[in-house]
This record gives sequence, structure tokens and C-alpha cells, in this order.
Amino acid sequence: MQAHHHHTHAPVSRHEHGHHVLQVEDLSVGFRMYEEDVPYFRAKQRETEVIDRLNISVHVGEIVAVVGASGSGKTLVADAVLGLFEPNATVHGRIWFDGELQDADSLQKLRGHGISLVPQSVNSLDPLMKVGRQVEGFAHPDESHAVRRRRREKLFARYGLSEAVAGMYPFELSGGMARRVLVCCALMDDPRVIVADEPTPGLDLELAVRALGDLRTFADEGGGVLLITHDIELALQVADRVAVFENGTVVEETAVANFASPDLLEHPFSRALWHALPEHDFQTGGGSPC
Repeated sequence: MQAHHHHTHAPVSRHEHGHHVLQVEDLSVGFRMYEEDVPYFRAKQRETEVIDRLNISVHVGEIVAVVGASGSGKTLVADAVLGLFEPNATVHGRIWFDGELQDADSLQKLRGHGISLVPQSVNSLDPLMKVGRQVEGFAHPDESHAVRRRRREKLFARYGLSEAVAGMYPFELSGGMARRVLVCCALMDDPRVIVADEPTPGLDLELAVRALGDLRTFADEGGGVLLITHDIELALQVADRVAVFENGTVVEETAVANFASPDLLEHPFSRALWHALPEHDFQTGGGSPC
């Protein structure tokens, strides 16, 4: 791999029009909080930093997997890319999309219209609205109802969802069907980048592999995917590069092929993740990924 702009390139990496489709540099995210052990009216605010000077990028045609322990703050990376900031958040850094520097307002406008999210919970679907109407609602607002419906029908056919599914409510869907509906929602406005935040919880192995295969297809057709997951075993099956996340930042970026041996990994936490894989008998190798 070749080092470039704070990261390394996988063999499939492509700089379309000379730039990355998504680039994050020196991202830091903290939260202003009141002291917990002091009476409320005497408590002072303090800032707790969760993300620290993180660098990551996604090229055209690739999946970059951000892997690390559950509850380590990986979802905050997705939130930042999508322009989702809590009122007490302090955010520093730079994010480029398709070669243009973004701010909070422009990232918000891109959400669903250039950068799409596959959320980690199927509870993101509105339980009181039929599935077809929900998916069509993710299309560009300027498109007519007929155009939205035709696009939704094509996506349903592509992902093995019958027209009968359009008339169902979310509670009538199986777990695998609901996951595919979420992918259809993400694809309705023809995005350049998909951010998939833990897209496989609750799925059996076959359905999980299929869900990630959908993301692989999107990347192979010219998109870019930022896959955020704690399931490194599954991520290694579809990703091109792995960004190892620990203590609020990426400690190592490496090609998937380098997870063939701990000797090819540079950081102790990366090697701990390797040792913790099932085929390596969950040995931590002197470190712990949890």
C-alpha cells in the first residue's frame, strides 16, 4: 500500500477527478458536561473529548471498515460525517466531500442527498407508516411521485423484495427484509457515499453476509462505503481497508490482507484484535480489544 494524506491506499483505491470521495482530517469531538459529583448549582462545565484528531478517507470503489470495541465512540464518526451534532458537542477538524470542504450546514444538506446512512437499528423505520411510502420518502424532494415509485420498485426488485412488501408495516417484516429496506432507503437518492453504522446486529450469519454483500455491490459500482462495526470477522470479508479505532482515534490503517498475520500489523491493539478472532481461539496476545 502507498501512504498518502494521513492514510494508506488499498490496491483498488481510485481518486476520481483527483480527490477522495470522502476525506476526514484531524476530527475531534468533545462534549460539554457538568461535574457529576458537585451539587447542580455549583457544578462547573468540563469538556470530555471522545474523538481525538482522527483521520480517515474513502476512495471511489472501496469499503473502509472502522473496527474497534463496542461502545468506543465509533458512531460519533458517522454522526460527524452526516452533520449530526448534539447541542453540547464541540467539533473541530475538516471534512471534504467529493473534493469540496464542508461545514455543518452543508453536511446537513448532503445527508440523504449525497451521503446516506444505513442505521444500526431497524427501529429507525416508522412503525406507523407503510414501508413503500417510507422508502419513497428518501428520494430527492423535487422528484415526482411517479418517479419515486419507479425507483423504489427497481430497488425492491434488485434486493429481492416483492411489491407486497411496499404495503407492509415494519413489524410485519423479517429481520433480513427490514435490513434490505434500510439499504433501499439509503440508495433512493443515488448517493456517492454510504455510511453503514453497525448494519448487521440481530442478523444470522447468512443474512449478515448478504447485507454486507449489498454494500460491496454498491462500492463495486462506483460508490464509497464507510462501514462502522465491531464485527471485524465479517468486515474482513467485504472491506478493502481496515481502520483500527481505539481511544477515540484511528491507530492504524491497513489492507485487509495484512490481517492474515499479526506480524503484518503495526499497532498492539490491531494485533490484539487479530488474536481475538474466533479462528485464533480468542487469545488476546497480551492486549485486550474490549
